[in-house]
Amino acid sequence: MVSLESMKKWMSLFTAQLLENKDYLSELDTAIGDGDHGNNLARGAAALNEAFASKEPEDVTALLKLTGMTLVSKVGGASGPLYGSAFISMAKASQDSTDLAALLEAGLDGIQKRGKAEAGEKTMVDEWVPVVEAVKAKNLTTDLIEDSVQKTKDMKATKGRASYLGERSVGHIDPGAMSSSYLFKTMMEAGVYNE
Repeated sequence: MVSLESMKKWMSLFTAQLLENKDYLSELDTAIGDGDHGNNLARGAAALNEAFASKEPEDVTALLKLTGMTLVSKVGGASGPLYGSAFISMAKASQDSTDLAALLEAGLDGIQKRGKAEAGEKTMVDEWVPVVEAVKAKNLTTDLIEDSVQKTKDMKATKGRASYLGERSVGHIDPGAMSSSYLFKTMMEAGVYNE
């Protein structure tokens, strides 16, 4: 069961990672997308930091909802709606259970409903699916998080902006998978996974 304290720590670490890696994420996106993934998420991270400073979420549901609504309203491109949908879906699920596997599964479901992507299509889903499976099996490691990102390099994109490149999308890491890896690594760092 995740706690409000560890969730706050998680979001704080995640926003720091997005701000720190803004240029790298945009660089990845320049190769196969429109080059704004890092800037968009950095804008979202700054907005989240402001939201958390001005509103004090009383519970896990309120924190997840605030995160999702902020991302949907402040982040452009595909990443705002996708990450926003993940957190809003997690907020809904947290009303019944604060089990991490259940929350992440709801988040993945939210992403897939919004983006219509399946595993193997070189999107953030390729990071979320193996992580959710590993959390359910209680065997998540930072190596698994890292390996899942690297696997997107050999995939041909069939969804989103990258799909226009066809074969030329092969050889590039998916930026959404990379930003999702920051989400999951900071989740482990914050101790959310081991609660």
